[in-house]
Amino acid sequence: MPNVVYMGGFQCKPAKPLPEHLEEFVQSSGEHGVILMSLGTFVSELPADVTNVIAAAFAELPQKVIWRHKGDRPATLGNNTLIVNWIPQNDLLGHPKMKLFVAHGGTNGVQEAMYHGVPVVGLPLFFDQYDNLLRLKERGAATLLTINTVDKGNNFLEAIQEVLNEPSYRMNMQRLSRLHRDQPITPLENAIFWIEFVMRHKGAAHLKAESYRMPWYSYHSVDVVLFLAGAVLLVLSTIFIFIWCLYTTMCKHKVKRD
Repeated sequence: MPNVVYMGGFQCKPAKPLPEHLEEFVQSSGEHGVILMSLGTFVSELPADVTNVIAAAFAELPQKVIWRHKGDRPATLGNNTLIVNWIPQNDLLGHPKMKLFVAHGGTNGVQEAMYHGVPVVGLPLFFDQYDNLLRLKERGAATLLTINTVDKGNNFLEAIQEVLNEPSYRMNMQRLSRLHRDQPITPLENAIFWIEFVMRHKGAAHLKAESYRMPWYSYHSVDVVLFLAGAVLLVLSTIFIFIWCLYTTMCKHKVKRD
């Protein structure tokens, strides 16, 4: 509709320098790079068996891992994993050494990963997260797991290694990043423009669809439904009357013969 403007990714922006302790940890990764894991603000911790499986999988990787985790320290945590309570997510995803994002699939995280061209291993939990990650998977930029299968076998480790070792994931995500960035103005500037546009033109009534002026019975097609129902009723009534007349005529004819 003319009064709807899409402007996804307005929170995405170029990365700023990291805090000193995070920059030192990232630089210590060498040529292997860094993996970032975050399950958003609604999930502070996972069951202990799941976190132990995740920590054990991270410990087998040559990459350094930054994990936003507020629960108990996993018993299988390796020396390559740094657990923190808060992360500058956009700045970390924009760092040149970032190789992979393990994410729950929230809208902000997916858009920031796309903006910076970082492939994703998805662990959706609720809401729209599965749908967000599925869209990335269908475009070859992510692989998808469920939290119920993480502690079964080596699924989690295998998924991470697949995305790290298969170049197509990063290539596809970088292609999406180029598409996402190729706009005449940034999404935030676009949002500001349209907000001010509506204010300047007193609500921008000229952009509203004519459906706003329709009476409720027309908007919900009540008049159309009644017309169609009346037409169907008329046809059925005609057929019923025709059959009744035919039946009556045949009965009279039979009585006269008898």
